[in-house]
Amino acid sequence: MSARPEITHPGDDAIAAAMSRTLTALSAVFQALGDGEHTLNLVAERTDNAFVAGRTDLSIGMEPLRLAVLDEDEFCALRLLLAFALEGSTMRSAVLIATTAAEPSPRACGWSVRDGWLHPMDTDGLRAAVIPCPDVAAVEREVYPAPELHRPHGTAEERS
Repeated sequence: MSARPEITHPGDDAIAAAMSRTLTALSAVFQALGDGEHTLNLVAERTDNAFVAGRTDLSIGMEPLRLAVLDEDEFCALRLLLAFALEGSTMRSAVLIATTAAEPSPRACGWSVRDGWLHPMDTDGLRAAVIPCPDVAAVEREVYPAPELHRPHGTAEERS
């Protein structure tokens, strides 16, 4: 008998529905962030008490519409991790932090995963999440409230 709890494996339909929500959520995040250079960090706690993280750097343009990712593999890993977080059966909790390159200092906002969707974090919780560790060379980030992301009423997979 293992000391760690086992992870429940979701079914194919649950994963497909979560991947659909993930693409919708990422599209909403990209629109909310708007033009600029952004870094997305996702940290999640699995149901077996392990922590997993993903990070991707991207550039967004609205006119004309464009999305450029620095590393395709990092982006795919973050997208898959977000899908499992939104699906929920293998993750206890997860947060997505977006940092935007800005002058005079970078800006950050964040969302927590609850009930299969991204919900804005309160600024106090976000501030605690992004504060640099003591004795670590890191840039302070200006914290601002994340926008509410429109959640569609569900995909065809979720309604069936």
